Amino acid sequence: MIGARLVEDMTDAERERAQRVDAVLPALRAAAEEADRLGAFPPTHVDLLRDAGLLGLVVPEKFGGLGGTLRDLAAATFAMGTACPSTALAYFFHNTSASRGLLPLEAIDAGLFADDEIPVVRAFAEKLLTRMADGCWLANFASEAIKTAAANITIATTARKVDGGWILQGEKSFGCATGVADYYLTSAKIEGYDTAEGLATFFVPRDAPGVHVRAPWDGLGMRATANNGIRLDEVFIPQDEALAVPGAFTKMLSMSRGSFVGNQLAIAAVYTGCAQNVYDEMLATATTKTFADTGDPIASSPVHQVLIGEMTRQLQTAYLWLRYQLAVETAEPPFKPKQEVFTQWRLGKGAVTEACFQVALGAFKAGGTSAAAMSGVAGRALRDLAMGLVMTFPAERGMLEVARIVTDAKANELFATAPAEAGR
Repeated sequence: MIGARLVEDMTDAERERAQRVDAVLPALRAAAEEADRLGAFPPTHVDLLRDAGLLGLVVPEKFGGLGGTLRDLAAATFAMGTACPSTALAYFFHNTSASRGLLPLEAIDAGLFADDEIPVVRAFAEKLLTRMADGCWLANFASEAIKTAAANITIATTARKVDGGWILQGEKSFGCATGVADYYLTSAKIEGYDTAEGLATFFVPRDAPGVHVRAPWDGLGMRATANNGIRLDEVFIPQDEALAVPGAFTKMLSMSRGSFVGNQLAIAAVYTGCAQNVYDEMLATATTKTFADTGDPIASSPVHQVLIGEMTRQLQTAYLWLRYQLAVETAEPPFKPKQEVFTQWRLGKGAVTEACFQVALGAFKAGGTSAAAMSGVAGRALRDLAMGLVMTFPAERGMLEVARIVTDAKANELFATAPAEAGR
């Protein structure tokens, strides 16, 4: 299994789930170049992943899923990243939706909710997990263009209570699977709240009245992710399609093992899979293509030897950070407190993504002018991996936050709400 290159000690159950992933890789790989050229997510991939049962990869078996964990998700996104990073990224964000079901249930078990809140929270969480297991694609929409100094993600989209439900108003600037997913799992702040206690989560049907797709995203990064974002113009959401219990959002986040909602390292696995693929492609070309005058492999030249050595070092750096983070977030019993796991990730995310980008840069140099094509493996990887340098937060912000943690013993909050006038 491709995923075993990252998760080297798979159990038998993990290997069975990884076989499902391997089975879809040929189709993902075959469509990758054309999807990148068009800048469009291949719609056939939805049925491909659904039929393989992979939309329920991390959903517990009691809800109809495959029962995988973060280890399975990291192995899956890594493997998909070797074939089509865009699909791997969109798939990652679908799976992050599961945290909105799993973590609330853990918070219930931990006694964080009042008796009258439990039925509402449990119903929403179980509905979410069941839908994923049944093959619904969920796009996780949180990020917005509005920024504040206090947090990485600021929510300005508002939720106004009306008879029978809620009215959503706002704009989401980032979210894979726009126009592809069945539901947009959308974060919004309840009117009247100015802190993260008022953040709520809503199932927004793709074709609901008032839901509009933003202009096509033509970014420097993974181009076939359907990453356009949405505008919400007075969108009505029924009460039973919302988790709008004040404080629920922060309570569920408190249950994660470390990074955000406990699955962010799987996005770094996407980048590592992409880096591994461009490394393999470069090495195969450099060791089989020969110099016309000597007949020696291109890889034997001193310049290529230096490039290959540096690429190998950078790739192994990514693996080391990623595997250690996976260990500290999945070990039972935990061997590091949550704050240390959080700190580790703030450093690790930047280290992995910077190292992966350097692998693609090395492949670009090793290929020379003749291989410097937008449709080539190195060219696509260079653009794909550039996104990792800024997504969620750049390495510099991670280092700054760790320095503050170390010196002030205070971590930045991940989520904040914007002042009321900011969304106007």
